[in-house]
Amino acid sequence: MKIELPENIPLNAKKELMKLLQGNLNFVNSTPTAKNMCLETLRKYAFHQEPYAVILSCSDSRVVPEIIFDCGIGELFVVRVAGITAGDNVIESIEYAVKKLNVPLLILLGHDDCGVMKYAREHYPEKTEDFKSIMECVYPVLDRDEDITCHNFFARQHTIWVEETLMKKSKIIKNAVESKKLYIAKCHFDHSTGLVELIS
Repeated sequence: MKIELPENIPLNAKKELMKLLQGNLNFVNSTPTAKNMCLETLRKYAFHQEPYAVILSCSDSRVVPEIIFDCGIGELFVVRVAGITAGDNVIESIEYAVKKLNVPLLILLGHDDCGVMKYAREHYPEKTEDFKSIMECVYPVLDRDEDITCHNFFARQHTIWVEETLMKKSKIIKNAVESKKLYIAKCHFDHSTGLVELIS
């Protein structure tokens, strides 16, 4: 399968995104190549880290970035939260990777069959007793289009909204993107195929 990337990606981010999408194909084809998953590697990074990408991923037990992208210790700075919801602490975690670790690539990784999307669709526009902060991050997508019924389409639309939110709420992320030091790749993980696809 040929990997095609958008033309506007800065070279440093393009290299890392290509590496991750190729790793995803390794995962799909059951031919993983990651070697750095041992104590020796951990000791190498005992006092520093130099990941080449930050990934905002759902906490879902089926969505494990290191496995999906065929990576090992020290390669990814992963922020996991239910529904890839962009609360303040999540945004600051991403900012840390961008400002302090200088990662050139941010991947927003939504996925199929997301429980958060299902819960939001079932309860919208109710102010729920549980999961209030999560719903506050998800409902805005339904405010735009409350007729969304497909959970997987909802997840894709939410990923787009997360990018918009990060650009609005974070000067660090916005400045990095505008100066081409950071590229944001909106992605979706398909459970039936194992593939990660880019959302245009």
